[in-house]
Amino acid sequence: MHLPRARHEYLLREIALRGSVRSGEAATHLGVSEVTVRRDIIELDRAGRLARVHGGAIALSANRGPQAARALVGLVVPSTTAHFPDVVRGMEALAPALRVRLVLGVSHYRPEVEATQVDRLLSLGATALAVAPTTRGRTSEELAAWLRSIPVPVVLVERRIDGTTSLSELDLVRTDHAHGAVVAVEHLHGLGHRQVAVAVYDRTPTARHVRDGFTTAVERLGLVAGPDVSLSKGDDDPARLRAELESFLDDCLATGTRAAFVHTDDHAARLLEVALDRGVTVPDDFAVVAYDDENAELAAVPLTTVTPPRRELGREALRLLVDRLTEDGGDRRPPRHVELLPRLTVRESCGAVAAV
Repeated sequence: MHLPRARHEYLLREIALRGSVRSGEAATHLGVSEVTVRRDIIELDRAGRLARVHGGAIALSANRGPQAARALVGLVVPSTTAHFPDVVRGMEALAPALRVRLVLGVSHYRPEVEATQVDRLLSLGATALAVAPTTRGRTSEELAAWLRSIPVPVVLVERRIDGTTSLSELDLVRTDHAHGAVVAVEHLHGLGHRQVAVAVYDRTPTARHVRDGFTTAVERLGLVAGPDVSLSKGDDDPARLRAELESFLDDCLATGTRAAFVHTDDHAARLLEVALDRGVTVPDDFAVVAYDDENAELAAVPLTTVTPPRRELGREALRLLVDRLTEDGGDRRPPRHVELLPRLTVRESCGAVAAV
């Protein structure tokens, strides 16, 4: 049986010679399973040695000289802050290898702007679109009707499809945010906490799934649900958010709750400030795990977080689109719904580092 290093060398040699390699053919040549070859390709893709595509891998364009883009792909996101910059960067990093030119449009969470951006991208010649649509102010079927009217392949980005609607016929890539919340609660439970509070910034599409995961984990582990609060954004009214966090901390201390799961990491960082101002030591007196990882490491006490795989999300969305663009028109693959799992990044705020 070929060792991993030998398999990697074979894959890279084939790509250098031919420009691409198919996982099935490589598996036959190497005498290993196709799953093994796929894992090798994923590892080499993450190391920046090749570009993974459906059914195999291709050479990075940087290793093959300049190449003209074979497709213009549009990306429409609601914001260029918080969650989406890393999604865009993930797509940007992979685009040259797939010979794709990206063009970005921002909707600012306004459906009419979103539609205008899509029309603009189509007029520029976009042959496929990745869209993180605004969900407020329209039903699932209204959204589906609009998306299905777009005359090029569309991939939904970071949006969940609930129930049976025609939206389910579109390709989709998203983070399993509920799973991330489960991981956070399981981690606190593993540190000995039997009562966990939750604070959520509810005005985001992510919030409901974070709450669902929290509830699932608390019930499955037989924990006591601690105080539960819905937080405001804070940027427009910092005093209001601080009052909410002070009240939340008071409720936690009054009920003997010594651990909290907080969405987002910015809100968690502000909770730490409130706690420290009150003489509450984190993590000795109070443990915190945050959802999201924008600036968590820079908090007064570096925050343990659930870290969404944003760059990989962008790369996966682009792969789905390129697969659609290159498939045989007479043999269209069924819609694909890809869920990526966030990971736990352990820092100081939960107490695990001190416990080691």
